[in-house]
Formats: sequence, structure tokens, C-alpha cells
Amino acid sequence: MLKETYIPYLIRLFRQYGYDGATLSKISEATGLGKASLYHHFPGGKDEMVETVLDFLQQWLDQNILVVLASQGDALTRLRRMCDRLSELYEQGNQPCLSAILLMGSARGIFHNRVNALFRVWIDAIANVLIEDGIDEELAKYRGEDAVIAIQGSLILSQGLNDPSPFMRIIQQLPIQLCREKSNSSS
Repeated sequence: MLKETYIPYLIRLFRQYGYDGATLSKISEATGLGKASLYHHFPGGKDEMVETVLDFLQQWLDQNILVVLASQGDALTRLRRMCDRLSELYEQGNQPCLSAILLMGSARGIFHNRVNALFRVWIDAIANVLIEDGIDEELAKYRGEDAVIAIQGSLILSQGLNDPSPFMRIIQQLPIQLCREKSNSSS
């Protein structure tokens, strides 16, 4: 089997236990692979497993978010499609953001640059949609950051409350909030 076969298991494990808590024993149990087989598929160990997951997330972002935001159509429609895709990824707010989890514990020092790049490209893509819609470049950048803050914050709150409704509320309201007035006074 290809190592890509194990990505869904790895995503679930790292979402549930984080980098530090996802032990090789837990990974072995979840994937059905012995430790020797794990190292056969992932010679770099757990770090390579996370890198494989991050590669998958980058590809998912490219295909499901960046393509949608760069497509034709008005800003509101593109941002709504982005939010629909995010809702699918996070299972309507029932799953935490793996990128955020990888910024905690010892994983932060190892994967910070990769996660940083994922967030930056996403923020820039949102800002570009808003700039095309006539919003000032600086304000568009702030709103791109605010969008990611709202999404990530709502995911944390939904997890903490064990209630996905904060995430779903943000996903529904965010496109309209991002496209609101075009002046700096509205930021």
C-alpha cells in the first residue's frame, strides 16, 4: 500500500492527540501497521508522517480553497464556496484544525514554517478576492486575517463547547462580513 493510504488515519490521530500524544503505538494500532512497517512507509518516523499530512493539506488547500477563490464570479459567491468547503473539511465544526494543533507542544518548532505558509497563502487568497472587489489592499489583508481568526476561533470554541453551532454561524456570516463596506472605518 502507498503511504497516502494512511493519511486519513494520521489526520484523525494528530487531530485527537496532537503531535506529542500520537505515539507510535497509537499510530500502529490505528493504521494496522507494525512499527517496522510504519518505518518502512515513513523512514523519517513521525515527522515524516506529519509532513505527509501537511503535503495533503497543502494539496487540499490548493484544490479546494485557492482554486475557488481564484475562480470567476463575484467575491461573495467565491467566499461562500470557500466556506462551504471549509465546512466539509471540519465536518460542520465537529473537527478541530490540524494546522492549529501542530502549532502546540514540540511540533511548533518542527512544523511552524509549514503551517505559517499554509495560513499566509490562505490569507493572501482571501485578500486578493477582496481587492478585486474594490476593497483597499491594506483593509483586504486585515479582513483576510480576520477571516482566519474567526474560522480558527470558532473551531476552538466549538470544540470547547462540544457544539458546532459557533463554527457554523461564522461560516454562514463570514462572506457577508468580508464583503461589507469598503472603507477603512469599517474594519
